[in-house]
Formats: sequence, C-alpha cells, structure tokens
Amino acid sequence: MAAAASSSSPPAVITCRAAVAWGPGQALVMEDVEVAPPGPLEIRVKVVSTSICRSDVTQWQSTAQPDLFPRIFGHEASGVVESVGEGVTEFQVGDHALTVFIGECMSCKHCVSGKSNMCQTLGLERKGVMHSDQTTRFSIGGKPVYHYCAVSSFSEYAVVHSGCAVKVSPTMPMDRICLLSCGASAGLGAAWNVADVSKGSSVVIFGLGTVGLSVAQGAKLRGASKIIGVDTNPDKQEKGKAFGVTDFINPAELNEPVQQVVKWLTDGGADYSFECVGDTGVVSTALQSCSDGWGLTVTLGVPKAKPEVSAHYGLLLSGRTLKGSLFGGWRPKSDIPLLVEKYANKEIQVDGLVTHDMPFSDINKALELMLQNRCLRCVIHMPKRQD
Repeated sequence: MAAAASSSSPPAVITCRAAVAWGPGQALVMEDVEVAPPGPLEIRVKVVSTSICRSDVTQWQSTAQPDLFPRIFGHEASGVVESVGEGVTEFQVGDHALTVFIGECMSCKHCVSGKSNMCQTLGLERKGVMHSDQTTRFSIGGKPVYHYCAVSSFSEYAVVHSGCAVKVSPTMPMDRICLLSCGASAGLGAAWNVADVSKGSSVVIFGLGTVGLSVAQGAKLRGASKIIGVDTNPDKQEKGKAFGVTDFINPAELNEPVQQVVKWLTDGGADYSFECVGDTGVVSTALQSCSDGWGLTVTLGVPKAKPEVSAHYGLLLSGRTLKGSLFGGWRPKSDIPLLVEKYANKEIQVDGLVTHDMPFSDINKALELMLQNRCLRCVIHMPKRQD
C-alpha cells in the first residue's frame, strides 16, 4: 500500500485493494488498483463501511452496458477524507463523510429551484466516469477501471466529487449511517417528501426490503393509520411490524388479485401506494391499489427488465397520480445532515435494517445473500490499515 499523502504535500497515486467486476454477473475479483489523486473539487476517501444496495446487484448483473467493464460497484458508503483536490473548501483531511450517488452543486436550475434534487451538474452518472472530466480515477496496469454512480465504494479508496459527499460527525457509527447515503433515506424521503403522507391515511407498500421498510417507518412517523406490506417472503411479516406495518399480504397465498385485497382492507383503495420492488409490472398493480379521486402511487424501484410502464388510461382519468422518486427527493448537501441528526437523536431507525456484517474479503458471499433474498442490508467492513 502506497503511503497516503499528508495534508501539506500534493496527493499521489495510491495502490489499494478493490473488488473488481470483469464482466456482467461475474464474481468480483480482489485486485490491486491504482487510485489517482483527486481532481479539482474532488476528494479521495478511505472507505470504512459500504453496504450492498439492490441497485448494485441489478447493474452488476445487467448486460445493457457491456463496455463498462472492468468496473467497481458500490455507492452506499461512509469513510474518512484522505486528501482533497484543488478548490475544495468544505472538506479537510480527516473529516468523516458519506458518499452519495447524486450531488448538489448549489447553482444549477434545479438546485436553486428548491423543488428538485435532480442536479444538472452532478446528477446520476451512468457512463462509468467522473462528472468533471469524463475519465476514471481507477486503473489496473494503466488501463481504466470504470466507476459506478461516480462513487465505487467496493474499494479501499475512492475518489468522489465534493458535491457528492456529506460531512458527518466523527461520533456517528460509520457502519450504520452508511445506509443513509441511499436505501434508508430513499424510503423515508418517498413517504415524507414525495408523497407527503398525512395523518390517519392508509398506505400500501409493495416490497419490504430496505427501501420498503423505510417507507413504512416514514408513514408510521407521519401518523398513517393503516400500513399494508406486500411481499412474497413470509419472513417479512414480522420484520415489517418492527417498522410500522399493520397488515401483511403475501401474493403467493392469494386466490384473487392483490389490488382487490387492498381495496377491501382500505374501503376502496389506499391513499398512498409505493412500488419498491423494481418491477414495472408492479407499478400498474400499485396504481390499481390506490383510491379513485386522490390516490397517489410512488415508484422507487430500479427495474431489472422492461423499463417501460404501462397502465390503463382510466386509472389516471379517475384521479389517481403516478410519481417517481429518486433518493426520496432529498438534496444531499442540504438535507442529509438533518437525517443524520435524526438518527443521532434516535428519531429514526436504521440499525434494524442491517442483517449481516461481513469483512471485505467476503463481498461475494454478501452478493449471494442479496441474490437469494436472505438479507436486507449487508454492511461490508473494510480492513483497518495504517497508511
């Protein structure tokens, strides 16, 4: 391992270990990778903890972008700033930070609007490169290794844009707050920001993974009177109760469509429905499950196939609304510190979403647990090295 640069000397290339995907769905391989110094407005982070998100698995398996391999996945992470690039004033070496898969430049049309988190400068990166110069910071033998969401936290070190990182207190547990950089925040924000769930309302949630359970928690904290969880895994019934689910439906045990059961439980349809599966077919079911006149359906899942959504026009003509949600509508720099504060004050539950803690060397086992639907969040702990 090359020595990390001190705060008084210019950052140098670092060689570290990373879990590299050489092709779609292929087992990750532990490789020595070179990590370039941070460019202007970038920071290099020593990753402490990274949790595996369902979207990591979906994109790792996807054959839609075969040219973007070799690639380092991972985006839900916490770490310590190792070095800073030119122009960075917010972060200093030694600061603790969360990485975020979208950023907030504070100056584009969307950032200044106060209505959106779809930053035009630091939005969702899909090309496997950095926002600033469209190149990579990782390489093996001089050849580029592609990023994922401009984070790539399945590596001991990662370079991210400073606008895609949030400073946090060093007193916060890094192996738990990393969930706030994606899944837990996405669910809470969908309930609070996107749907604005009201007191006494009825809610149905399709998919009780990390995101769906976080939606349930958000709805409970808003005072929803009925929170219906829909999942084919019977084990999710008890887990759902801990996050506010009042009724559980297993579609595999039904002799009638799910939406009919939801309508029966909610006197005609739920006030709010949430699709957290990543299946566009479920979007239509969720839309049919909400009430005429005012029912709101929010879709959060990343589809594994068939990205097009289809629904009968009558569902919309009757007054239902369909909305999408990216990161729960949160603006990373402006809003995530407030969520971290809520976690510190025990106002929101995050720890219960972690079902496994594993060392970095077992990352393929962690991916297998996700593929087998045997975990919610598996937190990967990076080796503790003295550089």
